[in-house]
Amino acid sequence: MSINNTFRMGLPAQVAARYQYSEPVFGVVTPGIIQDTLLHMAMENEQYLSKLCNEAGCFKDTQIVEFVFLLAEKWSLTESAAYQAIEIFERFMLKLLEEFSNFTPGEGEDSSWASLKEHVEGTYVLRLVSCIQLASKLSFHYSIVNNNMVLKFLKSLGFSYTTEELLESELAILKALHFQVNVPIPLAYVEILLEVLGYNGYLLPTKELHEMCKHVLSLSYLLRNDIYDTLLKSSIENSSPSELQLAKFVSVKEDLMLLAVGVIGASSFLLNHEDWNQVTKYLSGTTGISPQSITEAVYAILKHSLGRTEEGC
Repeated sequence: MSINNTFRMGLPAQVAARYQYSEPVFGVVTPGIIQDTLLHMAMENEQYLSKLCNEAGCFKDTQIVEFVFLLAEKWSLTESAAYQAIEIFERFMLKLLEEFSNFTPGEGEDSSWASLKEHVEGTYVLRLVSCIQLASKLSFHYSIVNNNMVLKFLKSLGFSYTTEELLESELAILKALHFQVNVPIPLAYVEILLEVLGYNGYLLPTKELHEMCKHVLSLSYLLRNDIYDTLLKSSIENSSPSELQLAKFVSVKEDLMLLAVGVIGASSFLLNHEDWNQVTKYLSGTTGISPQSITEAVYAILKHSLGRTEEGC
């Protein structure tokens, strides 16, 4: 869900236009909409976490994230569209894994299994680009990636697809996800928390802070494995987590609210480290996440984003 799309409803025309063509406008949304949106997003996050499989997050590795970020920049897409493409691709690939796990080749079906596996591997890049194209269409008021752009790009990589195959790829993704592709994205959680904190007078969501949050969030996605590896080892106080501990930690890695408070806390520390402890308390009071958990998330993000642990964090 795009926080921009949610807030645009019911706003004055001139404000809605600013949302459509520029950065988010903070401080113009009514308290009721802010509260309802935050509660809805918190519930959506909890529902998603309650249904996670052990493989969740495995299709958000650095190569995939970097590929999407670079292609989104090439095609002038917003950060929201890039994150949505990553989340759509993740959910689609997990659906395929689920289908594979439920498929047991019978006698004489080994060739069918091999053929299916080969097909998935052969269309991996196509599916990823299709997810980017779908995400661009959801952000309809920004640049839309058309078929000619996609075909030209895929051709540059040595692939020869037709327009019909592109449409079939998009349809395959939509059907697999039951057309539910407007999925939650981390940037939306960051922006709603900035709005809430600003409204309550805790933390004014200035353009500088918003920009810093976007940079830290992108780094957190690119350095995702290292950051969560540090967070896991810190939480269990052990450098060699067990299989059970790894399985239980999946919900932490996929918690968008935790990621959002970590990003805001780290961004606040970088801009004004003297007040970041107070910001942590405000974030904890707003989300219910313990100050210790927020501090650990901030520590892990700063450690890998900056290449070292900041003194005092």
